[in-house]
Amino acid sequence: MPSPATLADQGSKALNSQNYAQAIDLYTQALQQTPESPDYYLKRSTAYQRSSNYSLALRDAELAVVLAHKRGKRELIGNAQLRRGISLLMEGKLGDAGFCFNEAEKKAANEKDKNLIGVWKSKLNMQLAKVDEDDVTREVTIKEIPDVKLPKTVAPVIETKKESNAVPQEAALPPPPPLPLISEGVITPPSKIRHEWYQTATHVVLTIYVKGVPKDKASVDIKEKSLSISFPLPSSNEFTFDLDPLYHPINATESTFSILSTKIEVKLLKQKPGQKWPDLEAPDTGEALEAPSSTTSPDAATISEQPKIDQPVYPTSSKSGPKDWDKLANELTARPKKKREDVDGKPAEGGDDGLEYDSDYEGGDPVNHFFKKLYKDADEDTRRAMMKSYVESNGTALSTNWNEVGKAPVETSPPDGMIAQKWTK
Repeated sequence: MPSPATLADQGSKALNSQNYAQAIDLYTQALQQTPESPDYYLKRSTAYQRSSNYSLALRDAELAVVLAHKRGKRELIGNAQLRRGISLLMEGKLGDAGFCFNEAEKKAANEKDKNLIGVWKSKLNMQLAKVDEDDVTREVTIKEIPDVKLPKTVAPVIETKKESNAVPQEAALPPPPPLPLISEGVITPPSKIRHEWYQTATHVVLTIYVKGVPKDKASVDIKEKSLSISFPLPSSNEFTFDLDPLYHPINATESTFSILSTKIEVKLLKQKPGQKWPDLEAPDTGEALEAPSSTTSPDAATISEQPKIDQPVYPTSSKSGPKDWDKLANELTARPKKKREDVDGKPAEGGDDGLEYDSDYEGGDPVNHFFKKLYKDADEDTRRAMMKSYVESNGTALSTNWNEVGKAPVETSPPDGMIAQKWTK
């Protein structure tokens, strides 16, 4: 049988390649030989967590906490508490997760560990914002060192010739329980599969949130006026997602898709950059809006052809539902309209919406104007927080809380499915 170090090295490679079932099996074999290795429990806990088996992930993390305390290694204790907190967060135990993150922060050995803990505390705060102050999930029900039974180290049994007066050797530990079956296909229930979309000036980005889609059995068919996605479900049925026709034609050859462990992401390249899509699919009439002809003024064509957009073009996780950010920006950069007529009897300026826009509004994107106004009217601490968070995160984060931002560098937080890379000439 390979040595524990060899098995752990193979397990690490399987974990990095997202082969979680194999990683769990390899770390289990390593633990059968060295059952008091906190590092192996941490790695197996990670594999369990990433395969959505949160109860077993928590069990291994708690064993790692106890074993790390037994060894008295500060950094190892911090890593184990962090992994324990992540497992609790995944199970929705927000108060317990926060307790573990605080314990991990006390043992953080370097700035990198502190930043990682900060990322998970931010995710926890996002979940806390969605529940009431007296919600039961906020309660702390655990203590620093969990009450778990440690595995016993047993000397290997030495085979001897059977003799009538031989003293029986110490019995070995019973074989470990069989590993839970982990589906190699889709593990998200069909009722839980959902999609979101947003658009930029050049692309429409569609994301279908589903775990475990087999790349070799999935089909993504992108055409100029349609999109079709399908993949098999464990029930032998097939999940399909069709858009036919698309709201506007796309450049099919330049559009791309990627099948990840937790989602399918499709990036559709617009034929006409800057053209807004009110929806993914054209109305039932089948009359998708085409790009304007070259003889028409672009500005005039855009105004005449686009209907009023009643829904947002960006996804949201707000409890109160989606938001129309363009409308919100207009409202934030405006103030209540004055009387309909001024002193000389002439109509006052302003639109029919009852709002009179700021005198310093110079046109363009109202959202940009809102943030400029926010920065202009902010105090010195808020300005410092906005500049520091925006620059250090490479434009992926914006904070107005100097008490939080001033404590440590702000990490780059790219959107899901994207990886931050340094610019090289």
